[in-house]
Amino acid sequence: MKSLTRGQRKMLIRILAAAALLIVVKLLPDQIYPADRWVIDFTGQWTPPAEWATSGYTLYSWGPVRFLLYLIPYGIIGWDVLWRAVRNIRNGQVFDENFLMALATLGAFATSEYAEAVFVMLFYQVGELFQDYAVGRSRQSIAALMDIRPDTANLERPDGSLETVDPEDVEVGAVIAVKPGERVPLDGEVLEGVSALDTAALTGESAPRDVGPGDAVISGCVNQSGLLRVRVTKPCEESTVSKILDLVENAGEKKAASENFITRFARYYTPCVVLAALALFLLPAAALALLPAGAQPGFLAETAWQDWLHRALIFLVISCPCALVISVPLSFFGGIGGAGKCGILVKGSSFLELLAKTETVAFDKTGTLTEGSFTVTALHPAGGVPEQTLLEWAALAESWSGHPISLSLRSAWGGEIDPGRVTDVEEIAGHGVTARVDGRRVAAGNSRLMEREGVRWEDCQRPGTVVHVAVEGTYAGCILISDLPKPAAKSLVEGLRAAGVKRTVMLTGDTEAAARAVAGDLGVDEVHAQLLPADKVEQVERLLAAKSPGTTLAFVGDGINDAPVLTRADVGIAMGALGSDAAIEAADIVLMDDNPAKIVTAMGIARKTLRIVKQNIWFALGVKFAVLALGAFGMASMWAAVFADVGVAFLAILNATRCLRVKEFGK
Repeated sequence: MKSLTRGQRKMLIRILAAAALLIVVKLLPDQIYPADRWVIDFTGQWTPPAEWATSGYTLYSWGPVRFLLYLIPYGIIGWDVLWRAVRNIRNGQVFDENFLMALATLGAFATSEYAEAVFVMLFYQVGELFQDYAVGRSRQSIAALMDIRPDTANLERPDGSLETVDPEDVEVGAVIAVKPGERVPLDGEVLEGVSALDTAALTGESAPRDVGPGDAVISGCVNQSGLLRVRVTKPCEESTVSKILDLVENAGEKKAASENFITRFARYYTPCVVLAALALFLLPAAALALLPAGAQPGFLAETAWQDWLHRALIFLVISCPCALVISVPLSFFGGIGGAGKCGILVKGSSFLELLAKTETVAFDKTGTLTEGSFTVTALHPAGGVPEQTLLEWAALAESWSGHPISLSLRSAWGGEIDPGRVTDVEEIAGHGVTARVDGRRVAAGNSRLMEREGVRWEDCQRPGTVVHVAVEGTYAGCILISDLPKPAAKSLVEGLRAAGVKRTVMLTGDTEAAARAVAGDLGVDEVHAQLLPADKVEQVERLLAAKSPGTTLAFVGDGINDAPVLTRADVGIAMGALGSDAAIEAADIVLMDDNPAKIVTAMGIARKTLRIVKQNIWFALGVKFAVLALGAFGMASMWAAVFADVGVAFLAILNATRCLRVKEFGK
């Protein structure tokens, strides 16, 4: 009872009260002796003593009284269904499950099937209660995300004091204090303090992340130990936690094709079965009334119009589409909730369905399959330029760029950047950077930049990313930078193959040698290197044209240059922790901890969800159509109708809740 909501507890009390009253009324005898002494026989029925049959006592029929007695449990359990049916009819929404239940049960009362009418309504409400409880349980994993947004922030004033304010009132650049045990309210950079952050609510990973001065922190994480002073880098509406909640709240707007099919199916299915039930009653009843008794067909002559009305009512109960209307959206909702527990945000059930049909997966390299933290591994100066001078020119030219390669060059040089030494900086997408360093024009980038500058460059045969440097149009040498694959990347490719993905492709702007070295290590099937953002889109267009009918292509990326490709692919998957805002906005699925192996987990969740959806659709339709046929020929009772409606819905909902049980890849 504790896990039930207040409304669910009230419904449970109504169900128990109605069931108890129904049992009492059902056990009452059909006829009454004017006496006050009764015995109960072995069948459980109340009967008068045998000698009363010959002692002159009179039997009294009490049909009207029984009718009123059955109305009591019926009213307790069914008043809200009747009210909703009337209200919906008044609003022009006639054909729904409330209308079907009201029509079927009132019709049963009209044919003196009082007990069946109450039982049908009772079991319908039991199914509704179970459905409500199941939906509530499936929402818990997603609703838990709503607790990750802190209501307050500790704003540091100029005098060093702290003021508790709303996170929306904190401006970018302000300093906030995050005490041990508190959630980080806004995205920012640590100025002072060392601590461990619990990121489980965002990433699904239990291992804490250590942070210190200079490290970026994202909202929603729990500060486990030390006091942190954080400079805010994003306003509240653009913080990580706000974006996550926005994704969750809007996920239901993008319905899967299966959900849209069920919605359209129910719209036409319900009025059709009501008309069919009406015809099932009216046509035989009219034939009975118009044809002479001797001319009636055998199957009519053996029945009365009340029998055909009863068959029509059974037909109505069976036809209720709640098993489909409830279980299919619940399955997708459970799949999205299960993915959320693993740190995988799905922006809508349509993308879960598309992911389940994935045949080809294309990857960006840097930051997706590799760590994205580059390290200078070799220096090859030319023309007598000292190694340290070559590195200094490259580091200063790249000093205004936030690209991982630029950061690795500055880190390897180790000197202090003087902004006054660098002017006229121009960053050329897919090529590199040009700038004036100490008044001399320096170009640092790939071979395409050298060709653009008209510089003769020397090729480097070692695998890795090569940064060529030219000064005043003269080649000064090259710097080799390596980016190691992520530990989970190799198991990702193997897991995708095991999941049925037939083709893996790497699309990168890096050199051919570096790309092939990583692809060979990971086992990627196909490599396309030295691609500009437009080239990546062109390659995705080619892959889309080559895929099998009915299958989809997924692209996985993290950089701002991946945003166009993420949008163009059937399913775009972005790295959420280190990925750019543009990539996260463009993607359909976001991996909150940048672990590429979770793509296999997401695909497993998607395929399990779609499999359960199909099971529910075929099971519900199969049972319903079978019992509908039996009911039309008088071979199905009202109890079979109750099973075909409430029983099938119960089993379908129970099956749908399996989507919440998720097994992570590699665990």
